Amino acid sequence: MEHAHPDTAISVRNIDFFYGDTHSLRNITMDIARHQVTAFIGPSGCGKSTLLRCFNRMNDFIPEARVSKGQILINGMDIHSPSVDGIELRRNVGMVFQKSNPFPRSIYENVAYGPRILGETKKAHLDAIIEQSLRGAGLWDEVKDRLHDSAYGLSGGQQQRLCIARAIAVEPSIILMDEPCSALDPIATAAVEELIKELGEKFTIVIVTHNMQQAERVSQKTAFFYLGELIEYATTATIFGAPASPKTQQYIAGKFG
Repeated sequence: MEHAHPDTAISVRNIDFFYGDTHSLRNITMDIARHQVTAFIGPSGCGKSTLLRCFNRMNDFIPEARVSKGQILINGMDIHSPSVDGIELRRNVGMVFQKSNPFPRSIYENVAYGPRILGETKKAHLDAIIEQSLRGAGLWDEVKDRLHDSAYGLSGGQQQRLCIARAIAVEPSIILMDEPCSALDPIATAAVEELIKELGEKFTIVIVTHNMQQAERVSQKTAFFYLGELIEYATTATIFGAPASPKTQQYIAGKFG
């Protein structure tokens, strides 16, 4: 088996992916660096969210969805190996969805959920994890006096940061974000973007976004997808400043999408 470079968190090799008869990803090969923010951009239906969901095998839950060839290594391990447990994989590869999805429980219980599943029962340990995770998500000062109130009482932006706190509470190495700001207003979006930049120093973050300015603001590298193919993958400054592909140039210029 090929071994990835030590600075590589996710190594994708020649991946083809199908939903039923639909060929959604075509021969994707890329390496995603550790402790950086990598953005996936491209028009709707181009495969970027499909690839994102390959990284924690969320596509396993979709009937007729399959990787037909290729390999994905995370921290050097083939995630489709029979020895890899999907639940353990998803603990290490957290996910934040387009629409914030807090559980119908208290703020505290939302963040405690993952550590409890992993067997943490000591209240003092849980309290410390809750505080650390909420601080990490930039939310502690706003909620520390109402930890036992329902998470549904938070604003949309706060709920999304709570979902980020819930993701980091189980200490993943990678966080996937699928359009995490698309349902948020500009002020909440700015808060989440600042958070993504901060978290990118500690975690490997892959973000799918329709917002090209957002990709430019938060990421170090950007991948442009079109019709299931990876057209171009380079530093964000290159993609937005001097893309190699005419198709990337046209997309950045708003000629299609």
